[in-house]
Amino acid sequence: MLKWLKKLIAPAEDVFGGERSPQWREVRAAHILKEPYCQACGKDIKLDVHHIVPVAIDKSRELDPENLITLCNQPCHLVFGHFMSYYCYNSDVREMTKTYLQ
Repeated sequence: MLKWLKKLIAPAEDVFGGERSPQWREVRAAHILKEPYCQACGKDIKLDVHHIVPVAIDKSRELDPENLITLCNQPCHLVFGHFMSYYCYNSDVREMTKTYLQ
């Protein structure tokens, strides 16, 4: 099996090379304070902090504020962040959500 595909279907601890960073909860909370609503639809409930470039692709960007965007859990995270498949990611998610929210 291709190495990148194996990473995508592996359990979270294998994909990320271990647990989330100990600073993740703090970074996530700070991000939600900065962006307290879904950047695609404007909802302010059931929010996810989405990594624009997934941690599985670049672990060094896990805590990078420029790599984060707030999206509601359903449907915007899946639609805008992953093009309807968690095997994909959208590096232009911020630009797409700006257009959609207008």
